[in-house]
Amino acid sequence: MTRPIPILLILLAIVLPLSLLAGRVWIDPAETPNAALILADLRLPRSLLAIVVGAGLGAAGAAMQGYLRNPLADPGLFGIGPGAALGAVVALWFGYTHSAWLLPLFALAGAGGAMALLAAIAGRTGGIALFTLAGLMVASLAGALTALAISLAPNAFAMETIVMWLNGALTDRSWQDVWIAAPLIGVGILVLRLAGPSLDALTLGEAVARSLGVRPTRLLWLLVAGVGLTVGAVTAVAGIIGFVGLIVPHLVRPLTDRRPSQLIIPSALAGALLVLIADSVVRVLPLMTELRLGIALSLLGAPFFLWLLLRMRRGEL
Repeated sequence: MTRPIPILLILLAIVLPLSLLAGRVWIDPAETPNAALILADLRLPRSLLAIVVGAGLGAAGAAMQGYLRNPLADPGLFGIGPGAALGAVVALWFGYTHSAWLLPLFALAGAGGAMALLAAIAGRTGGIALFTLAGLMVASLAGALTALAISLAPNAFAMETIVMWLNGALTDRSWQDVWIAAPLIGVGILVLRLAGPSLDALTLGEAVARSLGVRPTRLLWLLVAGVGLTVGAVTAVAGIIGFVGLIVPHLVRPLTDRRPSQLIIPSALAGALLVLIADSVVRVLPLMTELRLGIALSLLGAPFFLWLLLRMRRGEL
C-alpha cells in the first residue's frame, strides 16, 4: 500500500511554484518588472487560498462519504454550502460590498444558520437517514431563497454580481481572504479528523458502532461542526465550488487502507492539489475573460460523477 501523504506533499511542492508563475501573463522573476510585488501581493495569496479551499472541500467530502457510507456523498448534501451562499447573496443584494469583511461575514452567518437548522431538526437523534433528509431540506430551502433573491434583484448589476459570485472563483482574492478562510478550515479539518475513529466504527454498521462506544449524537455534532467550518469558510471567500469533495476521496482511496479516518488528510491534500491545478489552468486558458473556477470544476466533475454512477450500476463500488 502506497503512503499517499508524502507523495501529495511532494506534488504540492512542485505545483505551487509553477502556479505562481502561471497566468495570462507568465512571470519571469528575473525579467518581469515588479515581479516580486506581483508574486507577493497577487499570485501567492491566490495560490495559497486555492490550497486552503481544496483542502477543506476534500476533507469534508471524505468525512461525508464515511459518515453516510455512500461513495457518491458530497459536502453539499448537508445544506451548509447553500446556506453560506444564501448569506453572501443577501450581502450582495443589499449592496454590502464596500467592506471586504461584510460578504464573508454574511456567508459565515448563513452557514451558521444552516448548521443551527440541521441541529434543530436532527441533532437529538443522530440518525443518519433523518440527518440526510434534513440536509436536503436545508439545501433546497436555501437554493429556493437564493433563486428568489436573484429574481428580485434591485438592478441588473446586482443580479450579474450575484450570478458571477455563485459560479465560484479565486479571482482578485487577497491576503485578507486567506486570513479569513485558513483558520476556520484548519479547525474544521481538525474536528473532522477527531471524528475519524467513530467513522471507522460506523463502517461496521450503526448497531456495532454503538456497541463499540460510538455516540451517534456526538459524531453528528462533530460532522456538522467540521463540515460547517470548512464548507462555510470556502463558500465565504470563493463562492460555490462543487465536485471537489466528491472526486478526491475516490482518487486517494486506493492508496489507503480505505478506513475513513485514514482518508481525511490525504483527501485534504489531494483536494488542495486539484484546486491549485484547476485554478492555474483557468488562468492560462486563452479566453476573453477568465473561466470561473466553479464552472471548470463542474465540467470536470460531471463526467466523473457519471463514471461513478456507471461503476455503481455494475457493482464495482
